[in-house]
Amino acid sequence: MIRFLFLFSICIPSLVQAQTLIIENEETNEPIEMATISSNSPSLFAITNGKGEADISDFLDIENIEIRSVGFENLSISFKEILNRFFEIKLKPSSFSLDDVVVSATKWRQSNKEIPGKISRITAKDVVLSNPQTTADLLASSGEVFIQKSQQGGGSPMIRGFSTNRLLYSVDGVRMNTAIFRSGNIQNVISLDAFATENTEIMFGPGSVIYGSDAIGGVMSFTTLTPQFSSKDKLYAKGNALTRFASANNEISAHADLNLGWKKLAMLTSFTYSNFGDLKMGGHGPDEYLRPFYVQRKDSLDVLITNDDPLKQIPTAYSQINVMQKLAFKPNRNWDLTYAFHYSETSSYGRYDRHIQYLNDLPRSAEWNYGPQKWLMNQLTIAYKRTNIAFDEMNIRLAHQYFNESRIDRDFNELIRSTKEEKVFAYSANLDFVKTFLGKHKVYYGAEFVNNVVSSEGETKNIDSGAAFVAASRYPNAAWASAGIYTSYQFKASDNFNIQAGLRYAHFLIEADFRNNLAYYPLPQAEANLSKGSVTGSMGAIYTPSSNTTVRANFSTGFRAPNIDDIGKIFDSEPGSVVIPNTNLEAEYVYNGEIGFAQIVKNNWKIDASTYYTFLQNAMVRRDFSLNGQDSIVYQGELSQVQAVQNAASAHVYGAQVGLEAKLPHGFGLNAVYNYQRGREELADGTRSASRHAAPMFGAAHLTFKHKGLFIDLYTLFSGGVSFENLPEEEKGKEYLYAIDEDGNPFSPAWATLNLKTSYRLNKNFSISAGMENILDLRYKSYSSGIAAAGRNFILSGKVSF
Repeated sequence: MIRFLFLFSICIPSLVQAQTLIIENEETNEPIEMATISSNSPSLFAITNGKGEADISDFLDIENIEIRSVGFENLSISFKEILNRFFEIKLKPSSFSLDDVVVSATKWRQSNKEIPGKISRITAKDVVLSNPQTTADLLASSGEVFIQKSQQGGGSPMIRGFSTNRLLYSVDGVRMNTAIFRSGNIQNVISLDAFATENTEIMFGPGSVIYGSDAIGGVMSFTTLTPQFSSKDKLYAKGNALTRFASANNEISAHADLNLGWKKLAMLTSFTYSNFGDLKMGGHGPDEYLRPFYVQRKDSLDVLITNDDPLKQIPTAYSQINVMQKLAFKPNRNWDLTYAFHYSETSSYGRYDRHIQYLNDLPRSAEWNYGPQKWLMNQLTIAYKRTNIAFDEMNIRLAHQYFNESRIDRDFNELIRSTKEEKVFAYSANLDFVKTFLGKHKVYYGAEFVNNVVSSEGETKNIDSGAAFVAASRYPNAAWASAGIYTSYQFKASDNFNIQAGLRYAHFLIEADFRNNLAYYPLPQAEANLSKGSVTGSMGAIYTPSSNTTVRANFSTGFRAPNIDDIGKIFDSEPGSVVIPNTNLEAEYVYNGEIGFAQIVKNNWKIDASTYYTFLQNAMVRRDFSLNGQDSIVYQGELSQVQAVQNAASAHVYGAQVGLEAKLPHGFGLNAVYNYQRGREELADGTRSASRHAAPMFGAAHLTFKHKGLFIDLYTLFSGGVSFENLPEEEKGKEYLYAIDEDGNPFSPAWATLNLKTSYRLNKNFSISAGMENILDLRYKSYSSGIAAAGRNFILSGKVSF
């Protein structure tokens, strides 16, 4: 007995000093990475590394510590009990949970049970199995985001009937939207590296209280790989390397990341290179999608070349590199500083939908390419945790971003090539606080400042002589700035009833200089200044009568301030039309109401459903306009109808989202999502048409099998069709995008693909994955897309981890 007490007295102090918690899977004894350890009072947070380890010295003597990980039962435990378990915790795998941790709702970690709106997650494990080629494909794999593609190097998300500059992109808490995000389809999301994405959250509905302008239809919040510290007094090293091949476009991708961590310093490096060949479409489907010929320049002439394989979409090939470097420093328990560098660059790539437009039975364009798309971000995040009268935690995010994009086009058998290049320098500062008081009250508040400087140039060049001339630019040289303050209040009325309300005021400024285009167009003014404010708010409630049931209701508003693309762009929106600047614009507003519930039945079934109605007021849309009394001007050699963006319409969208999950016997599982949305928007003559960005019904269904290191996923992705009568009016004139019905009218056919993915973990260091997408080799296009989706596609990938 004396010997036992002696050993106990030696071991316990050493354990307390170490305070390194190890979390493992109860069934397999494997370490659980990215398990979260948190406390509400005081507000503390830690996360396990790849060895399942976390330093919990800050949690000393805390009575209620929450331990969570996706796919495992939550555990509430005291520090004393952790001590009694010798700092080793086993988590029990669970079927389902309604108590997930998310960040996007307030920029702070919260339980899903505290949030009145709908939020979905795509985890790093989901990315490993789905093996997406781009981040756009990653979003599509969720079955809850519809992706439109004009070319292979693209992907424009649609969420609840909204798209492009009515959706907000956030990267590690920093807004990616710039002053030239347009209403037409955009492809900025591919600048993000799917391999370097740790967690993706999709917040449905307006999020302007927290995120400001543009967060009308939803927010896509991307968290990239985080440097991991060592929980012990020695180096913690972790790395991954993988390669992937895909047959439909002969993709070759390679990725590597390396984490080095010490007690107070950690660094992470990530690199990805991808090369995509021309994309091959499926063998069974509408003939209108085939590519019988393409254009080449030969002997100073543009000639039509017969395509040896009409299923190959030429030109769609491109390549891309992504680099990320992070450095984290934690001098003590209160401070945490992280610097991050991101860089992405694509090669030039063809805008395929412009290559399939025809004029007098000949291609309209000999060239229509996007130049290299470049994105760079420097970010410094300063986190401070120490309870005081003003806050419990504070985050400061300072960021500088650089965007570079260009458009190069030349008409068929014309000598003049037009190039327009844009550069955006984006600076932002975010200050966010959270404060809990009296146990039941929590306040989130903060401020944001954003400044965008836009530089735009135009050039024409004779491809025979090489002579180049300055030409009209796409935008004015301009600056766009926004400053906002917000607060969000959360009240825990009881153990099963929460109320949350928020308010934001934002003020935006625009200064535009049109003198770079006065020599080319008789614009009515040389300069423009705009200064206006917006107020938005939200209120919601969450009722959780049991751990298996959640009911939520939410009302929220959002806004989108006019940007440089709205007030100052000069471009051809479609053949025969030209959009010119209009400086008399105001913000557009959206009002959204939704209700939803989630229910777990017998621990084997889970259903999650939401329904919503959204009204858009004062919408900025293209309408016919006049310039100095003229309704048409000559633009790039063609007489074109004058149009401008105006606050001239309203729209409404309503819909429902349903998700079903089931845990079946013998390692089988089932999950499915279904999305229905319908939108109507006001036209120039006062009538209404289907909304262009309200996708047809779509979703996904998965049948999975898991046994030890083997995972198999047999699934379908599907989308409803859109008849000619139900096509938006502005889409009816785009016959080149669609199939043709028996009456000779364009329409978007319904489609469904059958796919199989599998992964096998050979041991803790090696894993392989393989798959076959579009097994039936269907030829189809997602609604409103210019490029046909991949045909039967074989994927093979190998990964090494240490």
